[in-house]
Amino acid sequence: MEGDVVEYQIDRSSGVPAYVQIVRQTEQALRMGTLQVGDRLPTAREVVEATAINPNTVLKAYRELEREGLVEARRGLGTFVRRSLARPGTAADSPLRAELAAWMARARAAGLERADVLALITAAVEEMDAGGPVPPPGDRDDTEENA
Repeated sequence: MEGDVVEYQIDRSSGVPAYVQIVRQTEQALRMGTLQVGDRLPTAREVVEATAINPNTVLKAYRELEREGLVEARRGLGTFVRRSLARPGTAADSPLRAELAAWMARARAAGLERADVLALITAAVEEMDAGGPVPPPGDRDDTEENA
């Protein structure tokens, strides 16, 4: 898949339909800046070869992304990104990404597993969504440089 910037991974044990996994992975790549406007998504045939899923599943995912205005199909050329979901804090060189990477290293050193980390992040996001307290950067005790 030379030139493509996303490779889909299908988790058959997740209970999440494969087309939804493709949509979510595409949206995440758009948020993280991995996919950018003008990039070509893998063809349905390429995704089928890499994941062994039904071609109609891929086409269903691509139609959903097209309905969302994120991609456009160009007859004979492929499916291309129309709109990005990236925000400044998600760029690879963002200070927020660096802080999160440092936090993840501390979580791993503390023995937390993936499920533990996801639970913590989910709880923090839910608290933020509910308008709960989010400590300002100067009030955090979670980094050694603030000690």
